[in-house]
Amino acid sequence: MQQEHTNLFLRAYERLYSYYGSQNWWPGETSFEVLVGAILTQNTNWLNVEKALANLENAGKLSFYSLSAMSVGELAEYIRPAGYYSVKAKRLKNLIQMIEDKYEGELSFFIEDNLEDSRENLLQVKGVGPETADAILLYAAKKPVFVVDTYTHRVFSRHNMVEEDTNYQSLQQEFLDNLPDDVVLFNEFHALIVAVAKEFCKKTNPLCIKCPLQGVENR
Repeated sequence: MQQEHTNLFLRAYERLYSYYGSQNWWPGETSFEVLVGAILTQNTNWLNVEKALANLENAGKLSFYSLSAMSVGELAEYIRPAGYYSVKAKRLKNLIQMIEDKYEGELSFFIEDNLEDSRENLLQVKGVGPETADAILLYAAKKPVFVVDTYTHRVFSRHNMVEEDTNYQSLQQEFLDNLPDDVVLFNEFHALIVAVAKEFCKKTNPLCIKCPLQGVENR
């Protein structure tokens, strides 16, 4: 049996990967689809996002230029299954406008930009917070940034690997400090954390005894 890594974060990753295997995130065939999905998945599940994306794709509208030419109202109707569709339509239009303003309307220019500048530009978009920005950077632009969310905080604070009151930036920095700079690992680890949080590390009535991370912090 392979010896577990001495680094707590890598040990947690190895435990989860051994239990679940590869998660194959993020669902999306193109960088643009992933970018749109990162907005649509706010406050909803991926099944609803898939329905909204399918509406756009079936209408031949799932492209940067199609969404750019669309009104907020028209876009809202296509993405209705994702919920909060009027709000999300505005956020998508804001994001597209940023790419038009900062990157000459070329998604490839955004993807090729350096991590610091592209993240700063994303965070200036109304409706795009750190989690959404980092999801776009990691999954669409393949930048080495770790995405954290409520699941990450719950799992790692319960195992005393991060402080209970840690904020987004501090929690993210813990992962960046303790993991190799690897986009594939960041992608996989985030997905595995979501999986274990949903199955075992539930908000209420967690299944701690059966959790694959049980005792990971005690070795």
